[in-house]
Amino acid sequence: MAKRVYEAWKGSNKFILGGRLIFGPDARSLLVTLLLIIVPIVIFCVFVARHLRHEFINNNVGYAILVVAIVFTIFVLVLLFLTSARDPGIIPRNSHPPEEEFRYDSSVSVDVGGGRQTPSLQFPRTKEVTVNGLPVRVKYCDTCMLYRPPRCSHCSICNNCVERFDHHCPWVGQCIGLRNYRYFFMFVSSATLLCIYVFAMSALYIKVLMDDYQGTVWKAMKESPASVILMVYCFISLWFVGGLTGFHLYLIGTNQTTYENFRYRADNRINVYDRGCLNNFLEVFCTKVKPSKNNFRAFVQEEVQRPPPSPAPREGVSADDLGADPRPKVEDDLEIGEDLLKISQRRNIDEIDEDIRSRGSNGPPHNTSDADSVLGSDHRAPTIRADARHSSWGRRSGSWEIAPDVFANSNVTESRSYVTPKEARQ
Repeated sequence: MAKRVYEAWKGSNKFILGGRLIFGPDARSLLVTLLLIIVPIVIFCVFVARHLRHEFINNNVGYAILVVAIVFTIFVLVLLFLTSARDPGIIPRNSHPPEEEFRYDSSVSVDVGGGRQTPSLQFPRTKEVTVNGLPVRVKYCDTCMLYRPPRCSHCSICNNCVERFDHHCPWVGQCIGLRNYRYFFMFVSSATLLCIYVFAMSALYIKVLMDDYQGTVWKAMKESPASVILMVYCFISLWFVGGLTGFHLYLIGTNQTTYENFRYRADNRINVYDRGCLNNFLEVFCTKVKPSKNNFRAFVQEEVQRPPPSPAPREGVSADDLGADPRPKVEDDLEIGEDLLKISQRRNIDEIDEDIRSRGSNGPPHNTSDADSVLGSDHRAPTIRADARHSSWGRRSGSWEIAPDVFANSNVTESRSYVTPKEARQ
């Protein structure tokens, strides 16, 4: 049965509801964030807002305090869900490197045996693209096998390349990128406002208790310790979420990401993405969110295995230099040389035999044993049997007929010594 994309996903993400929701690998930290939001609000509604319902002449005001707290909390939780449970802008991986970028690097070579070096197939590690009329260098990602678009970076936690990568937030358990940065900022800023609201209402309740009992602030704090705890908690939280909100307001106004700000802060390079403060805010909040490039519920398409790329060799580079195995060719050449050597030996032996016989007709006869002694220990001429020989010639042509020009062009030299008829008679 064919798998779906989320089942064969190579990143570190976690999926639920059949791939409809995607989280980071640290999604469990999201439970901590939920507790940090829900528990204080429950305490506020039970021990503070409930008592404030009847402290105003118009009872609707008291109920409004409780309703606003509940609705505002739900709004923050929805923003948290939209931030952590959606595709942040993951770029799909390639199944193979981009072949159009292959090139040969003569400075990097690979040993193919026999002391020979071949040029190594390399990728250019960076490319230059133009953004707003200025050149921007983009890098090649070895994991995703693609050139990252501008402002894209590979998240080491999620193991994905994310468009307009800002950072990986452990509090939401997800990368913050092109498709969820808007919701992330709204979540952080809304959480800041919620902290301010809870802090203010808790302080108001302390003031009401002071007026009712006509006592000091310490006596009022003893009457409502929950209000004191909430005020301390909200004050501490404001340093975190409030500072984060202010920092991201600066980033949006200058059209930067957290990653760019920390990485290139000391470079003093020109920000090619800055379009002015107003346009930068409009780009973040008033543009349509791009659809996801991944269909996690789609079935995985079986891809045919592609052969390794074989670009045309450069001038002066032979096929053997490109990594071809030279051993079959060497073995064939050795077999051909051995055949030519034996054939040449047989022709020389036949010529000596004819010379002995021609001289024997003018002089005293020689018997066969004399001729054999001339030939020495190798008295039997080598023969060639087509059915027993497995040379490359037999495989290629199926025939052992050799053209005369083979001998004329042959560089095979005879290394054995022969005894002349004159020496034989001595």
